[in-house]
Amino acid sequence: MQVSVETPSQIERRVTFQVPAAEVDEAVEARLKDTAKNVRLNGFRKGRVPMSVVRQRYGRDVRDEVVGEVMRERYVKAISEENLNPAGFPSIEPKVNEAGKDLEFVANLEVYPEIELASIDGTEVERPVVDVTEADLEEMIETLRKQNASWEEVDRAAADGDQVKIDFQGFLGDEPFEGGSAEGHDLVLGSGNFIPGFEAQLEGAKAGDEKEITVTFPEDYQAEHLAGQEATFKVKVHAVKGQALPEIDEEFIKRFGVEDGDVEKFRAEVKKNMAREAKQAVDNRVKQQVLESLKKANDVPVPQALVQQETDALKRQAAQQFGLGEDFDVSQLPNELFAEQAKGRVQVGLLLAEVIKSSELDATDDEIRAKVEELAEQYQDPQQVVDYYMSNDQLKTQVKSAILEEKAVDKLLEQATVKDVEMSYQQALAAAQQQAEQDDEAASEAEADADAGQEAKS
Repeated sequence: MQVSVETPSQIERRVTFQVPAAEVDEAVEARLKDTAKNVRLNGFRKGRVPMSVVRQRYGRDVRDEVVGEVMRERYVKAISEENLNPAGFPSIEPKVNEAGKDLEFVANLEVYPEIELASIDGTEVERPVVDVTEADLEEMIETLRKQNASWEEVDRAAADGDQVKIDFQGFLGDEPFEGGSAEGHDLVLGSGNFIPGFEAQLEGAKAGDEKEITVTFPEDYQAEHLAGQEATFKVKVHAVKGQALPEIDEEFIKRFGVEDGDVEKFRAEVKKNMAREAKQAVDNRVKQQVLESLKKANDVPVPQALVQQETDALKRQAAQQFGLGEDFDVSQLPNELFAEQAKGRVQVGLLLAEVIKSSELDATDDEIRAKVEELAEQYQDPQQVVDYYMSNDQLKTQVKSAILEEKAVDKLLEQATVKDVEMSYQQALAAAQQQAEQDDEAASEAEADADAGQEAKS
């Protein structure tokens, strides 16, 4: 077998193969003889069909089958001998495929790029310094009380933050519109769940009041026939309810896993969780800056096969996030919605892999266990979580990958100029939330395209 390798680009390879005719023809002939042993044709006994008839009827299919096997075998052998590192599957195309002639075929493939890492030396990275204060703790406990609050009817006018039970019907002009009515609906004023302006006009209303509310639907409202339209709602208020915050007593504290109901243990546990959350926000902020600097310093070519794999993964993630169902055809989601994000992820993955390799980073079993124990702290039965992870090789591999990524970021951080920036707990979380919202933009667009695709099918 003769093999030649061309290099159209840094990540493309064109491999040309030539296999002697005798080798292929002998394999085809042997396969035809095996086939003849089991052939049944009218007028002939099993295994007695003349080879000329077998060759005429089955020759092309048998040759295609044999040639397919030869091409796959030779390709696998060649990538080993030529030290090729394929990224995805090749495109294999026969050029000469005739009896009596040498078999010639070409494999076009992408390979992982060879990376010579450029330093991020001199990059300035802002590292938030966050202290969870007593005021932050009090605010968080108050938030927990509100999340566990009950609603009690009050004999007064509704105010921002109250819940009202209402019947309503919407009109465009004098005509009611579909989907614009409900009975016994509970609405929290100030929640922003209704059209802008609707909730504010119910402030001051009492049980038994009937009001007429005029609002204008946003220009980008999801129901196109309502977008930008002025509408009138006739509203009947049945009840006004105020929030009844729970006392910080033994019963309340036990809801958060502090079984003995001790207030100081509860406060310590809440503060510990807040500190963990703040650390995650800080680590993510630093990590994003480092990775952006790494990408800017190393503009490596990215194999399209890997980008497509990541694109498909992002599509499945978006479908799951928006509850589109396991049977949803993710191919309905346009590649371009995810391509840029997918390319960035693949590029970062390739670069981090090179950092890990060149720095000879590794994670021991003890480090993996320590990381699992850290993750398990937020669960009610940490030991059960630890045992589950440590007995599952796939989960341990995922944890190991996370540890290696952290070590790689720390290694890169040594090259940067780190500037500590004082930041409040709320500021740190707000920055993390902003980053999360940016990451979700593509997924939101994907949901809209998915809905449009489903509507087109129905």
